[in-house]
Amino acid sequence: MNFYGYKRSDGRVGIRNKVLILPASVCASDTTRIIAQQVVGSVTFNNQNGCSQVASDQQLTMDVMAGFAANPNVYGTVVVSLGCENCQMDLVVKAIRERTNKPLKQVIIQEAGGTLKAIDQAVRYAKEMVAEASLLQKEEFPLSELIVGTECGGSDPTSGLAANVLIGQLSDLMVREGGTSILSETTEFIGAEHILARRAATPEVRERIFEIVHRYEEALRLVGEEVREGNPSPGNKTGGITTLEEKSLGCIHKGGHSPVNAVYDYAKQVAPKSGLVIMDTPGNDPSSVAAMVAGGAQVVVFSTGRGTPTGNPIAPVIKITGNRITFANMEDNIDVDASPIIYGGDLTQMGDELLQLVADVASGKQTKAESLGYMEMAIARVCNYV
Repeated sequence: MNFYGYKRSDGRVGIRNKVLILPASVCASDTTRIIAQQVVGSVTFNNQNGCSQVASDQQLTMDVMAGFAANPNVYGTVVVSLGCENCQMDLVVKAIRERTNKPLKQVIIQEAGGTLKAIDQAVRYAKEMVAEASLLQKEEFPLSELIVGTECGGSDPTSGLAANVLIGQLSDLMVREGGTSILSETTEFIGAEHILARRAATPEVRERIFEIVHRYEEALRLVGEEVREGNPSPGNKTGGITTLEEKSLGCIHKGGHSPVNAVYDYAKQVAPKSGLVIMDTPGNDPSSVAAMVAGGAQVVVFSTGRGTPTGNPIAPVIKITGNRITFANMEDNIDVDASPIIYGGDLTQMGDELLQLVADVASGKQTKAESLGYMEMAIARVCNYV
């Protein structure tokens, strides 16, 4: 099975052809919003970080910014900074250049002479890039070129019974095609990490699975908190999930049955054609999706029992539910009804159909989240603002 995408100068393959207006900090986010509104074919996001952060916390922000610019769905990037933030322009540019050689322009608001002059300069850069991007012709590629992120949010029991099982089937099919599937949400491995660790391809990967789970639990205990106080969420409980362990057993179904070949830290670059891998992300949906997209995922497959509109500015998000009532109530937001699996549907057939949908989306078909313009974003934190 193949798809049609865009070959990038760094050798990777994109399924969208966007110009990214990248805010280096919160102080540049309104400016990038105005710029993107003036340039058809460009995207941006609201960066709440970029300043007043300790080094380890700032690194998470840097990795997401660099990863977004490097994501194959992006043709080129216009970085906009205020000028005095922690994430200085030279640091951001260096981080991007370490990941990709794609087109890159810079605008510093303080040096440009204020907001209006910075907007004018950035709009010109962005329009030039959009014009260059429009000259690219789609080519045919195998599914092995895809990195698929998997996520679950607003879960209920049907997530673990149907939607996540279907995503797991897709994950195994992607591995069979020679591609990459990312399993995320470390907090939702807790209580099931030993089951996941049995599938580690090497002893080192097995130890890493335990390490990221224990590290997450310990980080919360250091500030006097317990992960089970906030997870499952109120919506999970209303839907019928009773414990974190129950939720975790449902979550890890998204990884199918393939061996786990690697564990990546938050937002780090994922090697293509890696089979099934894990990324250490929070259970918070927008920040987890952001990390996988920063890691190179061109498309995300996202299950929800209660329903959610979550999207992403860089990668299309395919929404799946195993709850037929939720699908009827939120058909505007959800792309796939996986509930037939609960009532005797053919998992193999539905897996093949979902793989075809991924190929269609990779070739340009819009997801529900894309058509609605959903682009919410968050970046994980390790420390409070200083």
